[in-house]
Amino acid sequence: MKKLIKFSMVALAYSLVTACATNSDVENLQSQVNSLDSSVKQASADANRAQSTAADAAAKAEAATVAANRAAELSEEANNKLDRKFKRSMMK
Repeated sequence: MKKLIKFSMVALAYSLVTACATNSDVENLQSQVNSLDSSVKQASADANRAQSTAADAAAKAEAATVAANRAAELSEEANNKLDRKFKRSMMK
């Protein structure tokens, strides 16, 4: 009977020690999860900002392309007018 009580006490002490270690491990894991969660939220916010910046840059690039094409058209028109004037002056 005494052996059974001693064995029970040892088993109880062991279970208490392992339960405390388990709680400590759970708390450690929870802090790591919280840290990772905040990192994921920060990365998501950074990605959203980068996507917005990329969209703005694409819109500005498109506007610059349109302006460059218009400038090229106007330049071509001006060259054509000058060529016509030059040809007229040479015919006189």
